Amino acid sequence: MKKSERQRQFVQEHIGLFRCPVCKAPMEKVAQNSIICWRGHRIDFNRHGYLHFLNGAADTEYGREMFVARRRLLSAGLFKPIIEAVSQNLPEQPLRILDVGTGEGTPLAQLAKIRQSPADTLVGFDIAKAGVTLATQLPITAFFCVADLRQLPFNGESFDTLIELFSPSDYAEFNRVLAPGGYLIKVVPDAGYLKEVRQLLYGDHQQKSSYDNHRVLDLFKQHYPDCQQQTIHYQFTVPQDMKQALVEMTPLHWGRGVRQLTAADYAKLGQVTVDVSLLIAKKSE
Repeated sequence: MKKSERQRQFVQEHIGLFRCPVCKAPMEKVAQNSIICWRGHRIDFNRHGYLHFLNGAADTEYGREMFVARRRLLSAGLFKPIIEAVSQNLPEQPLRILDVGTGEGTPLAQLAKIRQSPADTLVGFDIAKAGVTLATQLPITAFFCVADLRQLPFNGESFDTLIELFSPSDYAEFNRVLAPGGYLIKVVPDAGYLKEVRQLLYGDHQQKSSYDNHRVLDLFKQHYPDCQQQTIHYQFTVPQDMKQALVEMTPLHWGRGVRQLTAADYAKLGQVTVDVSLLIAKKSE
């Protein structure tokens, strides 16, 4: 079965997850190369097999090169301890999992491999078409789409679990699509996250070379006062041929005042620090 056919089959089998981005009515059926809502609005599958749920053009600076670099590093294990920690905080029974800001999809694929649960229903979305196009190439039974986290194209209480790695949030929308008793797991960088890369790019510029996540943590805890917080801290040895890709996979190298790195600078990236907080909230039943 071709990739595009598998994607259409997935949507047909899980049509109850989706709602129309135009009128917010539930999607009713897959007909030929389209998904159609109860009121007749139609969205076509593109040639890569995914659906584009945005009502306008995507507003993102993230290009294919960044996602390719990200896949190389993640496939080499950069986030493996994070994904393992996410898995350890999930129930063992089959879950409907939504990956918010999935990028090129590797974290979701790694989570699926760890869980080894063929009964899980896996969906990932991102606003960046370049990332979603790469995600559809992964050998994983999942559906990927282009969507806006502030207008999720999913029906209420459709998912048991939302995971979110380094992505913005819309807690009203998250609560809408999360089923009672479901889990929201958010990963945010702590002060030491990739500090070696920040130091190389910005030197002693205090505002750029450090990161403060207190506003993000405080907002999450306002919405979920009973949440749990876990700290994950480790060193990752950067493969020799991936040092430039490590810099290119993050938006850090876009900022004003960034240094142009030399071969000698890249040579300093022997190990980097991964320092994040895992925030775990459960929706009341």
